Amino acid sequence: MAARTTAPEKRPGFFRQLTTLFTFTKKAFPWLPWLLVGILLVGIGLGLLVGFLIPSPTWWSVLLWSITGLMLGILASLITMTRLSTVAMYRQIDGMPGAAGHVMSTSLGRKWQSGDMPVGINPKTQEAVYRAIGRGGVVIVGEGARGRLTRLVNDERSKVQRVASGVPIHVFYIGHGEDEVPISKLASTIKGLPNKIDNSTMAAVIKRVDSVSQSLTSLPIPKGIDPTKARAPRPR
Repeated sequence: MAARTTAPEKRPGFFRQLTTLFTFTKKAFPWLPWLLVGILLVGIGLGLLVGFLIPSPTWWSVLLWSITGLMLGILASLITMTRLSTVAMYRQIDGMPGAAGHVMSTSLGRKWQSGDMPVGINPKTQEAVYRAIGRGGVVIVGEGARGRLTRLVNDERSKVQRVASGVPIHVFYIGHGEDEVPISKLASTIKGLPNKIDNSTMAAVIKRVDSVSQSLTSLPIPKGIDPTKARAPRPR
């Protein structure tokens, strides 16, 4: 019997990803096509203007500047659509269980270590606590009803304090109320924290905290976010 071969999964091509990104963003912003067309026209117009303003303009110089303006318009359109897709993604996941974990696991960059799984959870109400460790210290993020999060947050804070004494601990609650952080600003808020520990201390804290973390494999994890659907697709 011939050995069964498994071919690697083929990734969508650039134009397929671009189409998916456009469709995803257009659902949140129906006026997106008009905006993109306007950006392209402005780019072409600026290119024509420069082509006619240079000394002794010729038809080929005007054409080249028009093409340059078109390329800049395409680039500006892609940047605009990508930023709008990020806004659309945050709107889609706002208020959904697991949103904090999704953002913390995909948007904090290399200077922070986090994951999409909560480090503390109330199985009945799905209130959850997430943790990130970086140069700014330890960040604890509560997701759900703030009143019911008190015990979970305090338990996680006490655990970190036992093994990482002197390391700054920051607590944020997801929401739109006073002293709460909207999900759209969670990543920027965490990354904006000033550096308080060096890389070696950060590595030691990660190791110590992980060593005392309890396994959550037997606990139900909040469902509601499919990362492959919630994350705005980006062209590569």
